[in-house]
Amino acid sequence: MVAPPLLWSEVTAALRQRAFRNEVSSDLAEKTLSTLLESRIERTMPSELYREAYSLAAGLGWAKSYDAEYVALARLLGCPLLTADARLRRGASRVIQTMVPDDV
Repeated sequence: MVAPPLLWSEVTAALRQRAFRNEVSSDLAEKTLSTLLESRIERTMPSELYREAYSLAAGLGWAKSYDAEYVALARLLGCPLLTADARLRRGASRVIQTMVPDDV
C-alpha cells in the first residue's frame, strides 16, 4: 500500500480533533496514531503529484486539492484507490478504479 505524505497529516489532525472533542479517548487516539506510524504504508510522492492533483481537482470541480492527491497518486501509479470515503469514491471513480475496504 502507498499513500501521499498528506495521509499522515490528515490522520494526525483527525485523531487529535476527535480526542479534543472527547469522541475517542486520548489513549485510543495515540494508539491509533502509533499504528499508522508503524504501518507498512509507503509514503510516495512522484514529482508530478501536485500538478496532477491540481489538474484533477479542477477537472472534478473540487475547490481544494487535498483529496485529489490520493486520486492523483493512484492515477500516476496505475493502481486503484482504496477509500472508505463515499464522496471521494464518487468523484474519483470518474477517472480511476476505486475500491472499498471490503474489496480487499
